[in-house]
Amino acid sequence: MTFDGRPDRDAEVVLVGRSNVGKSTLMRELTGHDFTTGKKPGVTRQPNHYDWAPESFMFTDLPGFGFMSGVEEDRREAIKTDVVRYVEENAEHVLAGVLVVDGKSAVDIIDRHTNDEEIPHDVELFSFLQDVDVPPVVAVNKMDKVEDRDARLNELCERLGLYPPWQQWDHIVAPVTAKRGSIEPLREILRERFREAKRDDLLKFVS
Repeated sequence: MTFDGRPDRDAEVVLVGRSNVGKSTLMRELTGHDFTTGKKPGVTRQPNHYDWAPESFMFTDLPGFGFMSGVEEDRREAIKTDVVRYVEENAEHVLAGVLVVDGKSAVDIIDRHTNDEEIPHDVELFSFLQDVDVPPVVAVNKMDKVEDRDARLNELCERLGLYPPWQQWDHIVAPVTAKRGSIEPLREILRERFREAKRDDLLKFVS
């Protein structure tokens, strides 16, 4: 069953990523609107849209994918398929695809799932955004829990095919701590994306 009920908007920023990485909390910081969040993975099962009709723009928090306790594998795969299909079908309207990862665990999770037969979800999705011409942004969340900040960000960039040091990718990689409202690096990247799309009218949403 695919997602339905997408508002008819010309411009969109989508948030994608594994379950329990803080997408909904990040969405709350971007919009000022409180969405259902929880420690139990998989709380978000349908897209959460927050839109502004006059500007024909919205932020969309897509359901998390990957392992979810108590959720069967076929259901997890169906969610991932729906997420991919949603981005693909609406790519022409998406000004940025924000891949949200957990700064503390992302590298370990990627390494755990890397083998000859499997591409880790995070790496796969980052490449997918590029393939469908959706400008990718990596919001590295929960950075308050990361001690070796630069080393960890360098490792993550390397896994995503971005040659370290991570600072040269600061137009793509945004270290944030959504729970504390510390998301200015992400806002700056989105401001640049909006300018590139000649949508200065949207800058007020990331000011």
